[in-house]
Amino acid sequence: MKAADFFTFPASLAPFAAFFDLQAEPWTWLRCIGPALASLPPLPAERQAAVPPGVHIEGAVWISPGVKLPAYATLIGPAWIGPGVEIRPGAYIRGNVIVGAGCVLGNACEFKNCLLLDAVQVPHFSYVGDSILGNKAHLGAGAICSNLRLDQQAIQVRTEQKTYATGLRKFGAVLGDAAEVGCNAVLNPGSVLGPRALVMPGTVFTGHLPADTIARQRGALSHMPRRA
Repeated sequence: MKAADFFTFPASLAPFAAFFDLQAEPWTWLRCIGPALASLPPLPAERQAAVPPGVHIEGAVWISPGVKLPAYATLIGPAWIGPGVEIRPGAYIRGNVIVGAGCVLGNACEFKNCLLLDAVQVPHFSYVGDSILGNKAHLGAGAICSNLRLDQQAIQVRTEQKTYATGLRKFGAVLGDAAEVGCNAVLNPGSVLGPRALVMPGTVFTGHLPADTIARQRGALSHMPRRA
């Protein structure tokens, strides 16, 4: 299982490409977010983007041209916000966050130690912690990437063929390009969704969902092919 099976690394994040090995297991990228941000040049004395008075910025936060800032939000660095990103009211960026071009960081959503590739949409009431979201991945309202086991033990990734020991105590989810998660779904720690996979609304999902398949909750979890 390697990152190249899940993502195409976008040109908007070219400054960070050396830190994210497409041949590595995708969850290993979580340890690379901090070093990637540390490699950036110092911020200029004055920000290029106009910051509304209700937006609190703390630490190093790089804001690219064309970012749409709301009337109020909290942005704690280090964080890098790519071009054309829309940040909506009440968003909370909590350090070690890289956001690719054209993403939506929605109202009352929290982001922590995560990498969002291009055109990711997290529009309403979600938590994205210790997670990687591929290009055009989408979380419905209230979807949660849970990142800590109740027993706080190291997180494993379980597939039909193999169980991977990640060595990570905090690891939410990996979503491949164009993966979809429905409203109020919960992705338990170590969930891995292949490209174009879909988790139906209200589902509690654990494990590996292959590309182009659907997970739904009907007493027991069932997988089925996703139709085009």
